[in-house]
Amino acid sequence: MSVEMLHNPRCSKSRQTLAILQEKGVEPEIIDYLTTPPSKERLLEILKLLDMSPRELMRKGEDAYKENNLADPALSNEALVQAMLDHPKLIERPIVLAGGKARIGRPPESVLEII
Repeated sequence: MSVEMLHNPRCSKSRQTLAILQEKGVEPEIIDYLTTPPSKERLLEILKLLDMSPRELMRKGEDAYKENNLADPALSNEALVQAMLDHPKLIERPIVLAGGKARIGRPPESVLEII
C-alpha cells in the first residue's frame, strides 16, 4: 500500500508520527508541504478524506490566522481553502494518507488506524 505523509520536520508530532510509521515497517512518501504545498484539488481531496471543514484543518494559533482575520465566521470555505494554499503553515500536521483514507497524527498513534 502506498502511504503519503504531509510532514514538517520541525514539528515534534510530525517526527513522532513518522517514527511510528517506520517502526511498523512503513516508509511513507514524505511531502514537505511547506515547500511543496498541495494543489487546491489535492487539499479539497484531503479535506474530504478527513471529513473536515477547512476551518477544522486550520492551525488557529499561527500568525497568518490572526493577521488574515481567518476567525471571521463570515468567511467562506473557499476563502479558507485559499488561505491555506497561500499560507501552507496554516494546515494542521502531520497528515497521513493511505488506502483512500487520511488521518491527522494528533495523537501520532491515530495514523495506525489506516495502515
